[in-house]
Order: sequence, then C-alpha cells, then structure tokens
Amino acid sequence: MGKDVIVACDFASKEETLKFLDRFPAGEKPFVKIGMELFYAEGPEIVRELKKRGHKIFLDLKLHDIPNTVEKAMRVLSRLDVDMTNLHAAGTVKMMEGALRGLTREDGSRPLLIAVTQLTSTDQERLEKEILIEKPINEVVMSYAKSAKTAGLDGVVCSPLEAGVVHEGVDKGFLTVTPGVRFEESDKGDQSRVTTPARAKELGSDYIVVGRPITQAADPLEAYRRCVREFVD
Repeated sequence: MGKDVIVACDFASKEETLKFLDRFPAGEKPFVKIGMELFYAEGPEIVRELKKRGHKIFLDLKLHDIPNTVEKAMRVLSRLDVDMTNLHAAGTVKMMEGALRGLTREDGSRPLLIAVTQLTSTDQERLEKEILIEKPINEVVMSYAKSAKTAGLDGVVCSPLEAGVVHEGVDKGFLTVTPGVRFEESDKGDQSRVTTPARAKELGSDYIVVGRPITQAADPLEAYRRCVREFVD
C-alpha cells in the first residue's frame, strides 16, 4: 500500500469543510480525516457528502467502551463507505476483536481498522504521572501494537517516532498512521511527539495525518502539496 497524506478536516461544520476542500482543483482529491468535532456536528451525512465528492475518508472516532458496545457501534459504522476507522488499543484485545466483527460486512468487506496506541499529545512524563504507566513510551506503543495485531487489526495510530519500531517489532506490512507531523517552522501546538513530513518518511510512516499546518496555512493547497512532495514523492 502506497504512502499518503491524510488531511485532518477538524472543522466545526459542513460549510467550513466544503469551503476548505473547494480550494482544491477538481482532479485533486486529498484523503481526508473526519474527527469527532465534525462528525458530532454533522453526523453521517458529512461522510456521504465527501465520499460523493470523491474523497477517501479516515473516520477518526477512537471508540473505547466495553466489547459489546464497540462491536455494535462498529456494525453501524460499517454501513458508511469509509476507507479507514479506529479505536483505542487500551480497550483490550477482546474489544478490538469485537470491533472487527462488527465492522466486517456480510460479504466479508470492511474498511481498514487501526488502533490508537498513545496519543501524540502524551509524553513520557504524562504517561507516568497521569496514566500511571511507568514503562518507556516506545515499549507501551509496541505492546499495544502487538495486541492490535493479535486482534486481527490492520495497523495502529502512533507517532512517526515509533513507526519504524512497530514495523520491526510487529510486521513490516502492519500499517502505521502517524499524526504529530509539522513543518520545521510550524508551531507544535498541543503535540509532544512530532516530526516533519520528510522525517516521517525516513522513519517509515505509511500515512501521515496533518491538520493545522495545512488547514490554517496562508495557502492550504501549497501546504498540502508540500507535504506530498516531502512525504510521498
């Protein structure tokens, strides 16, 4: 599977989202992420609208609940024509297995399913003091990634800094979807574990998820194309 840049459409409304995407030429349809803010504001209809416009969609809702609830929720999400969706690996192998069952349609088809290991806003200090996990963050990410693989998932969400470790320790074909990507001159915002698009490529990320450096850029189209040049080309 080829590398790609996923644009995080973290907008509060359909109108803002379409206004942003309308800046792209007709033949240039970026892979987009629909997160909680936009999905909770607009519901499934925003997914249908963007699919109709020709975009691939990563539905980023990070499900985390008891296995039965997550399985039923994934069964509902399976009716949407998304290309990728996710949940928290911390919910256990049993929860992830339930999610996979729910997401798989009667004909055997399903979107890619990936598991969040640790958020890129979490650093070692927060991991230890607030989540009470004293292991090194790389070790925690690897453990969660192995659990996701055991559950039959396609990959994980991790920082680019851990992408190579996951490929080496789990499977080279196990997908790494990596937020926490910024240009060298960009503000880190609330992210802790970050790299540039070029560095993410070197580290082995399969997909990078880029939000504010593109969506809040003076020229979003050029910022997106710069990401593609540095990460894909």
